[in-house]
Amino acid sequence: MILEVDNLQSGYGRIPILMGVTMGVAEGEFLGILGHNGMGKTTLMNTLMGHLPTTGGSIRFDGQDIAQLPPHKRSRAGLGLVPQGRQIFPDLSVHENLRMGMAGGSSEDLDFLDEILTLFPRLQRLLDRRGGALSGGEQQLLALARCLCGRPKMMLLDEPTEGIQPSILEEIVDTLKVLRTRGLSLVLVEQNLDFIAALSDRVLTIQKGVITGQMAPEDLKNPELVSEFVGMTTA
Repeated sequence: MILEVDNLQSGYGRIPILMGVTMGVAEGEFLGILGHNGMGKTTLMNTLMGHLPTTGGSIRFDGQDIAQLPPHKRSRAGLGLVPQGRQIFPDLSVHENLRMGMAGGSSEDLDFLDEILTLFPRLQRLLDRRGGALSGGEQQLLALARCLCGRPKMMLLDEPTEGIQPSILEEIVDTLKVLRTRGLSLVLVEQNLDFIAALSDRVLTIQKGVITGQMAPEDLKNPELVSEFVGMTTA
């Protein structure tokens, strides 16, 4: 397992949100997490990345206990987060945003940036455009590419389909499938059932801060089963 989470607890001040999450992700696995708003999905992602404190339990990543490490050390260990809302730098160009995701400015880093851009042909045409001038879908592609510039072993992807046109959703799915063949591991928080089914090897359900079940991606086509777990139905 590249990620092992045991009885993880976290929250906001005195308000507990994660009540004991236990889960694991194998190297190269794409794991989906599905649940209603307010059930702890984003809190889980932010706790794994270190933006929220671990108040109980443990997180082991790539053999290392990271539960008390600050976010920048988790990033150096190979963990990357694409947050909900993207959080790009709107006043910087696409190229400058990507450079911000890199460890340095060496020739090796610049060569790696060129390699990343081959995965995002749409961004190649927009390198001089301000991040804030991009469409929502283009901003999401930029957020993904910026995260990859940090050379993560695992990406945490939080609600990537929010406000994005279908054509770019297809690009994101295709790009992530290529990255899977290169060994990237992924934890995907999402409510778009088609998107999560297209990418996930398996899907966990979360309710009130605990993992409540597991489904195969094909189970998301079963409205009764999905409703039983998370109260959602397919379109």
